[in-house]
Amino acid sequence: MIHKTAIIDSKAKISTNVEIGPYATIGPNVEIGENTLIQSHVNITGNTTIGKGNKLYSFASIGSDPQDLKYKGEETTLLIGDNNTIREHVTINTGTVQGGGLTKIGNNNLIMIGAHIAHDCIIGNNIVMANNTAIAGHAEIEDFVIIGAKCGVQQFTRIGKRAMIGGMTGVLRDVIPYGLSTGNRNYLNGINVVGLRRDKVSNKDILGLTDAYKEIFKTEVLSENLKNLNGKYTDNPLVKDVLDFINKDKKRPICTPFLK
Repeated sequence: MIHKTAIIDSKAKISTNVEIGPYATIGPNVEIGENTLIQSHVNITGNTTIGKGNKLYSFASIGSDPQDLKYKGEETTLLIGDNNTIREHVTINTGTVQGGGLTKIGNNNLIMIGAHIAHDCIIGNNIVMANNTAIAGHAEIEDFVIIGAKCGVQQFTRIGKRAMIGGMTGVLRDVIPYGLSTGNRNYLNGINVVGLRRDKVSNKDILGLTDAYKEIFKTEVLSENLKNLNGKYTDNPLVKDVLDFINKDKKRPICTPFLK
């Protein structure tokens, strides 16, 4: 059902079984997948593609221009996957040419009230992003991450899969997969053991990860600590994920247990 007060450009592509509420506004370059619910007063603009089964709550603003002084009106894109819940007053921007031209949101994410996802971010799947979280440009957030309320994630920062960020944390450094991170300026609080057990990860792999964690962060000289591993834990997939993350090209330092 499309409410009679909704303003939908004739060039927009609306699939079957899409519900659009009162006073919603849909721009000309928007595509919306089937079984998506768009509540009242939602604004969707830009080169925006939204997949199937999404639910967008009132006053969300999706596909608006990047908040970047370099942006001069170039054609850039926002791609949103399937089965996402995007709550009231959420804002998500398209990309910038300098950042690759694409902001991408995966599937099955819960993005709570007042959250912001900036230009050129890559957001994975099954993420929970609590109220008023702000994700700056070019950030990458991997699958199953949980971010507490009122967190600020600095531009170009990475958060590894199944990491958990405590509320009101300023994330200035990359957080390893399975890590727990909190603080005014984030530091590492250990491994998300509770989350791993909920996901039925074997105790053997969890114990191996906790042992490796102690060695990786034994001192502040990570490069030396990694050398001293001497190929240990090669059969542990969790440790491999952490080591691959640390060794990947990055623009931010790795978050450690040591306060900076």
